[in-house]
Amino acid sequence: MAPPPSAGTSGVRDITRRLSEICGPRFARRAGPADEVAGSTARWVAVPGGPHAAAQVLRLAARHDLSVVPRGAGTKIDWGAPPERVDIMLDTGRLAGIGHQPPDRGTAVIGAGTPLRAVQATLERTGRRLALDAPSPGATLGGVLAADEAGPLRHRHGTACDQLVGLRYLAADGELAEAGGGAAGLAEARLLCGSEGALGVLVSATLRVQAVPAARVWVTRPVWTPLEVHDLIQAVLAARLDPAAIELDLPVSTGCRPRRDRRAESMALHPSMTGRASTGPAGTGSLVVLLEGGPAEVAERTDRLIGLFGASTVVDRTAPPWWRSYPFAPGDTALRLEVPMTDLHAAVYALRDAAGGPVPVRGSAGLGVVHAALPGAMAPSRVASILAAVRGVLLARQGRCVVLAAPPAVRHTVDLWGERADLAQLRAVKQHLDPTHRLAPGRLPGGL
Repeated sequence: MAPPPSAGTSGVRDITRRLSEICGPRFARRAGPADEVAGSTARWVAVPGGPHAAAQVLRLAARHDLSVVPRGAGTKIDWGAPPERVDIMLDTGRLAGIGHQPPDRGTAVIGAGTPLRAVQATLERTGRRLALDAPSPGATLGGVLAADEAGPLRHRHGTACDQLVGLRYLAADGELAEAGGGAAGLAEARLLCGSEGALGVLVSATLRVQAVPAARVWVTRPVWTPLEVHDLIQAVLAARLDPAAIELDLPVSTGCRPRRDRRAESMALHPSMTGRASTGPAGTGSLVVLLEGGPAEVAERTDRLIGLFGASTVVDRTAPPWWRSYPFAPGDTALRLEVPMTDLHAAVYALRDAAGGPVPVRGSAGLGVVHAALPGAMAPSRVASILAAVRGVLLARQGRCVVLAAPPAVRHTVDLWGERADLAQLRAVKQHLDPTHRLAPGRLPGGL
């Protein structure tokens, strides 16, 4: 791609000076090696102090034909496709804060650059919370919305985008827009969810809040096979236990179910074992159900769940160590599989068959949304063949498999998204909101 018109030395100095005037000398600079988006390095970093300054940055970019890519905390900056170019990285760190709302209002207005854990800490002082538990440590609210990231609580409460009441964002031309206040407004707001900053720069969001549950209990059952997981989840849902989350962890070491040890089961039920946690056989996976609510009714639901899960059940007041985390590490090829819950076992078996062995899988099994990891050292052609096989199985089951992150060689070889039935609609939305393709060009499916 040809360099933008302002690539000359005098143009660079002029843009650097203008960004410093808009954001302040300490909040505008030439980008460094660490300022990259999925491998594409930025030229400038701007940290505007508010929506007005952010709008000025966008107008400056429009005048000089520069691209703009928003960044929150950068926890998912390597997710998705690399932009065609990153001229200005617009850091939202100063678009932060929590608007004052009466505790009985039921909503909170939160700046896009506000770390989610800071939001939760502030709300908890008044006995409230956002029903959001995104796995990325330090993620900002804007980053969670832009990636449509969700954690275990999505089972009962949906994603952050499902909990939106309203949204303020800047269009590509710097115009401040508001969406919300009715079905049409919410539909517009949710268009920006998962858009990776390619449709607008998020400024703030209004979300529903709720009272912090009085009691929380994690009930764990060891599992060995995806089909066993399927049957257990069906039983949990049929029992109407109103779980807040149903999470699955299948490590690579999960093997065949060991022989049933009736003596060990009897000992586990002995009164002397009350309150003690069984570690379970080595190499097992875990199915964990989170129950929330009042102490008495949580206790009653826990007893019923123990009856369903049997003697190997473990009850705890704290989450397991892997809770609210991904099974992949930096450098891995990170996958997200989405399929109707009744077909999740077929998706996991298909992934295992294509990979030639167990693959670590973790996520919201009760919704059929899980993540998996392939080794970063795996050849790109091998990753491509695994994706083709898995997507073939999922297509017949109205599911999909998306590559969230991958090493550069894999990212440039495989189709990250797979088939998208909504591509024409996405193209129309991009043309409407960003006709010059100034915002994160190339980040969306279809190179949009």
